[in-house]
Amino acid sequence: MNRKPVLLVVAFAAALAAPPARAQLQVKGYLSFHYQDGESQSYSPYGDFGNARAGVFFLGLIERVFDYNLEVSFDSHDLVEMQEAWVGYKPSEAFHVKLGMYLVPFGVYNTASRPYQTPLIRTPLPQSALYPESWRDLGVLAEGKSKIFRYAVYLGNGLREAADLGSGQQFGDNNGNKARGTQLALELSRGFEVGVSYSRNRFDDAGERSLDLWGAHASWTSQGFRFLYEYDRAEIENPAGFEKGKAHGHLVLGSLSWGEFSPVVSYQQLDYDDAYHGADFSVPLAGAGAGIVLAESRWTVGFVFTPVEAVMLKLEYEFNREKRAEINNDLFLAQVALHF
Repeated sequence: MNRKPVLLVVAFAAALAAPPARAQLQVKGYLSFHYQDGESQSYSPYGDFGNARAGVFFLGLIERVFDYNLEVSFDSHDLVEMQEAWVGYKPSEAFHVKLGMYLVPFGVYNTASRPYQTPLIRTPLPQSALYPESWRDLGVLAEGKSKIFRYAVYLGNGLREAADLGSGQQFGDNNGNKARGTQLALELSRGFEVGVSYSRNRFDDAGERSLDLWGAHASWTSQGFRFLYEYDRAEIENPAGFEKGKAHGHLVLGSLSWGEFSPVVSYQQLDYDDAYHGADFSVPLAGAGAGIVLAESRWTVGFVFTPVEAVMLKLEYEFNREKRAEINNDLFLAQVALHF
């Protein structure tokens, strides 16, 4: 394991252990662990325990208008990563500016995908393919909200070109172009929100070709009921001789609280067509890949049991389908998630 990030976290926590009299510090965290067992052609045909994850937040307020947040995650692959690390200025709910590393406000799922925040165990198809998991960026983010309106605008290093869109996470900048994006949302009635998202950057090393991402969402939350619809779309500018790559997908999620139990159902769909990228794609050599052609859908059914507020026990079964092939890759999953 790379010890440097761990030492940085320890040093940061020690520095905040005795904060100034007018500063506030909160330490929060989460843990999760799951079991999966699938059909013969799934990625877990024999069943296995794994995917242990943990996260720690150090967040607080200084002099009422300055705030900060450091989130570090750990997983069973011996990987330690910063998820967020920013310092902010927040004079009011209508204006909050953050400098540093932030989760990109694109759609709903990306900023609320920690195990205790979602009833799903696996990342939905569109959100796993159209941008990196826990997509984050380094730069400046301004956001705010009023009674019915919420906004976010940001400028950062952006994504880099890679074999597929889900592998484009970077923390430096591979060219001189900066990514920019926005999200606008309107609360039409209590608990019912609609919104749109947009992100654009030039992602190749020469800074000549663009990657555009669009999103739209509708969410409704009431006592005992939750509904989410999210649509995401990507357009990938490819070199001369290759058509534009295109990808889009839908996520529909519904859950209903029934005492301590919450039945959950989800439908996910993904279409991804890109002749230039894919397996064997090489950025340094500018070599074209084998191409990407995906047409997948997934029904997920399950439930969440919450014996106490801080603990979630999840069970779900995935019915996976591919339009171009018959593959036996349905999957059963169980997860324990805790937050404190």
